[in-house]
Amino acid sequence: MTAAERDQMVAVQRGLCVICLKAPAVHVDHCHKTGRVRGVLCFNCNSGLGLLRDDPDVINRAADYLEGNAWKPTLVAPGVYQLPS
Repeated sequence: MTAAERDQMVAVQRGLCVICLKAPAVHVDHCHKTGRVRGVLCFNCNSGLGLLRDDPDVINRAADYLEGNAWKPTLVAPGVYQLPS
């Protein structure tokens, strides 16, 4: 990606990270499998994707966790809980 292409992406994104929409877009993000550029992110969002291994399933589980929807055990009998499968 050239500097001009990067600058164009940042301009289209109005200078903001496309994930948090708050911090300046400064890091070019790409797919580690294909090399395809996905967008320009802030440091924290780019690092977060990397730490979550760019895995949509992991990222979706993280979102569910933050929303309080993940891994809530169900009481099936006194003192016996079942975890979601």
